[in-house]
Amino acid sequence: MDRRDCAEAVSDVVNETPEVLLKVTGLQKHFPIRKGLFQRQSGAVRAVDGIDFEVRKGETLGVVGESGCGKSTMGRLITRLLEPTGGSVEFQGKDITHLGVAGMRPLRRDVQMIFQDPYSSLNPRHTIGTIVSAPFKLQGVTPEGGVKAEVQRLLSVVGLNPEHYNRYPHEFSGGQRQRIGIARALALNPKLVVADEPVSALDVSIQAQVVNLLDDLQSELGLTYVIIAHDLSVVRHVSDRIAVMYLGKIVELADRDKLYKSPMHPYTKALLSAVPIPDPKRRGAKSERILLRGDVPSPISPPSGCRFHTRCWKATELCRTTEPPLLELIPGQRVACHHPENFADQAPQETVLLTEAKQAAELVADEVLAESAETSTAVAAEVSETSEVETPEADGEAKP
Repeated sequence: MDRRDCAEAVSDVVNETPEVLLKVTGLQKHFPIRKGLFQRQSGAVRAVDGIDFEVRKGETLGVVGESGCGKSTMGRLITRLLEPTGGSVEFQGKDITHLGVAGMRPLRRDVQMIFQDPYSSLNPRHTIGTIVSAPFKLQGVTPEGGVKAEVQRLLSVVGLNPEHYNRYPHEFSGGQRQRIGIARALALNPKLVVADEPVSALDVSIQAQVVNLLDDLQSELGLTYVIIAHDLSVVRHVSDRIAVMYLGKIVELADRDKLYKSPMHPYTKALLSAVPIPDPKRRGAKSERILLRGDVPSPISPPSGCRFHTRCWKATELCRTTEPPLLELIPGQRVACHHPENFADQAPQETVLLTEAKQAAELVADEVLAESAETSTAVAAEVSETSEVETPEADGEAKP
């Protein structure tokens, strides 16, 4: 049974899953490049170039990737702050892809966004009371007990002093400003909250507080999150599933534990290898970090075939010519790769030359370098044997 047969078999398994709140199909956003006196289009930046995923009610989907991979653009597309170039966005079964301002107004109560920069997302001329109460005014909603009482309650929920109702943003720290942004997003009791790098602009000492606050609010209010971040530790703490983006595409979408335990896409493996392990016993030990060669290709003219093949140590001619589809190879783990890691056919069918691997990536550990020069049969056997020793139950899942 090959990979496609395995993917079809997995898709036939019926699981009881929560209701799908958000469904994204083939979503695209191309920003035109215009030149000359008449501003004629000479190209386009393919920020998001055909992504598919679902978000179930009550779960947290984490989205990770390098800077410029399209994470933030994707967040603005699903909240309809940007108009998509192609594809569709469905919220609670309703297509909201091309709804106008009037059509989106009722949905703004259910879909809110927490912005990345707590300094620029708050109007410095408005008091905190005015900022947090703005959604009520825009939607024409009068909370029970009055607007001021509700705003003070929201400030209390996010851990701020309700008596600071009349203060201005400059009187608060970065972490407190981010809490104000969270209070504003929660004002109308939304069903979906998209958080764009909610802690990246904060000190490390404050990040844990904001992350724990988001976690507690989800438990109390039954929220559904899409959290965009580049910090893999933060995403691991809060997410149920994780999508890995590269150059406008989702290359892997998996349950949290499966992705961190046995990543299947080489890019995911490289990202995870860069996460430092705070273990004093490992001090001085030889690193097995995968250092990718070169920069991310330009989204104006992305590579043909697999977009990661220019930096991948496993790339073959198939990778250069054919774009891999995002397939579910094992339950709960989808990957877009012709030669996935931790899978039966994870190695190319031809011998991967060591020199070719070095040109694409530098694998710091000598044993990893040696492994890349072996034939596909030998590598597959070694991976299978290792899986049986370390995680026999995971091996049973991986084999089709």
